[in-house]
Amino acid sequence: MTVLFLCGDVMTGRSIGQILARPVEPTLHEPYVKDARRYVELAEWKHGPFEYPVPDGSIWGVALEVLDHLRPAARIVNLETSVTGSDTFLKARGFTIAFDKSTH
Repeated sequence: MTVLFLCGDVMTGRSIGQILARPVEPTLHEPYVKDARRYVELAEWKHGPFEYPVPDGSIWGVALEVLDHLRPAARIVNLETSVTGSDTFLKARGFTIAFDKSTH
């Protein structure tokens, strides 16, 4: 039997690029928050301080451990986030979430 992992509508947090080992430019093109570090501040205000940088794979929580255990033949995820090396903002996207594209 072949096992596939199919997952849809996955979105990383807006500040993820600020807490990884290789932070990205924090500028956001949103109506209210212009700096992604503000989301880190809000998360720490709500949940308390945490240590960062965090390991690259930690953005997926325990999902990678579960998938490693299940050993699907393929992992297919509809990532609702553009991952790019470009600094160009596309107004039509509404908002962007940036992190280093070498992050897995």
